[in-house]
Amino acid sequence: MNAEASFDLELVRRYDQAGPRYTSYPTAPQFKAGFPLARYLEELEASNGDPLPAPLSIYIHLPFCTNPCFYCGCTRIITRDQRRGLEYLGLIEREIALQAERFDADRSIEQLHLGGGSPNFYSPEALAQLVETIGRHFRLAPPDQREFGIEIDPRLVNVRQLAELRAIGFNRVSFGVQDFDPAVQQAVNRRQGVEATLELITAARELGFRSINTDLIYGLPKQTTAGFDQTLDHIIGARPDRIAAYSYAHLPDRFKAQRRIHADDLPGPAAKLRLLAQTVERLTGAGYRYIGMDHFALPDDELSRALDNGGLQRNFQGYSTHAHCDLIGIGMSSIGEIGDVYVQNQRALPLYQDALKRGELAIDRGLVMDSDDRLRRCVISKLMCQGVLDIGAIEERYQIRFGRYFAASLARLTPLVADGLVQISNRQIEVTPNGRYLLRSIAMCFDAYLHGERGDKALEAVRYSRVI
Repeated sequence: MNAEASFDLELVRRYDQAGPRYTSYPTAPQFKAGFPLARYLEELEASNGDPLPAPLSIYIHLPFCTNPCFYCGCTRIITRDQRRGLEYLGLIEREIALQAERFDADRSIEQLHLGGGSPNFYSPEALAQLVETIGRHFRLAPPDQREFGIEIDPRLVNVRQLAELRAIGFNRVSFGVQDFDPAVQQAVNRRQGVEATLELITAARELGFRSINTDLIYGLPKQTTAGFDQTLDHIIGARPDRIAAYSYAHLPDRFKAQRRIHADDLPGPAAKLRLLAQTVERLTGAGYRYIGMDHFALPDDELSRALDNGGLQRNFQGYSTHAHCDLIGIGMSSIGEIGDVYVQNQRALPLYQDALKRGELAIDRGLVMDSDDRLRRCVISKLMCQGVLDIGAIEERYQIRFGRYFAASLARLTPLVADGLVQISNRQIEVTPNGRYLLRSIAMCFDAYLHGERGDKALEAVRYSRVI
């Protein structure tokens, strides 16, 4: 997927359908409630027993925010009460201890990511204590092998606090921006100054953060191409290592805060596509590589290198590196992946809290992959992360005849081949440069659950956001 991509607006419009984001396969709607803890522990023990046990990645969900952003669909708690936040950290520490006692001591933490919510709802001192707790219960990889990232609300941090976070050991930082246009900010209840945000990006670079990301959103209320062009000017000028440009999914029936957004203020489908085209053209024109599915990175960033060396993965944080790690999810609603098992914690704080106070892990939902899941996960991951699938290698690894096994999938792929999104030969399936903008549509062709191939009724598309 190294060739230069072009953006065909009409082609993208034709495939603008609802579908999964494939942060996992099977996707989260397939997770079953009441997942047995014993099955998770069994898989964990098996992973400990591997001849070369995988290193570990930890995701910690910190759900607190001081103000509601109306576009947000995350699991979050709005409060200014720091006591509530500290009580939650106490639960997090209990969960860390419960998880750690079940992993062999020689399995090191290579990757840590704090997401939310707004992790910097907490003071640097509180976050330092959290990292120290992880270090007491797990073995941390040497500093030069760690990727420790944190999501930051720029409105809640200053340069001094940013320096303190760097001193704690965080070497990746992601700043939420979305849009600098004052009209958009007012419509989504997120007022944020341009100069203060750009100062933080500059300071992060000077402080030695290894990778700096900024988040943008297109499709927000009151958004225009002229206004968003100015936002892109500011971001391109600041030159962060990565940029995530997400599509706003307006799902007010699922996310209460979005009911505060007036539907009449949202850009229509054609206008939203123009915003996407503008974003792609501006960022690729400024030297960013399109990694896939909302993500852009400079050529020397770790994400770009992972795309080239096969280390790129998709998980519940989007595109990421360290595909070789087992993932431990900590905190309410967080998702972990150990071997063939996905598990998700209780999504309601009282239920999460009750489990931890009983001295139990707070696992609620989960799924054990079978042989078909593992095969399709591999195929979807190869296409979405490397852009090419070696058919012979898949046949040898899984002992199948590819054409026979995936006959229905290949039939669904036929119109995408005709439209130049995918090329198929006897040896491989390759995503074309144009196809890179429609990876979700390509992956959907191989999703057995989506098309009712598992014996269940096909999943309703309304569960998912639109591809664009």
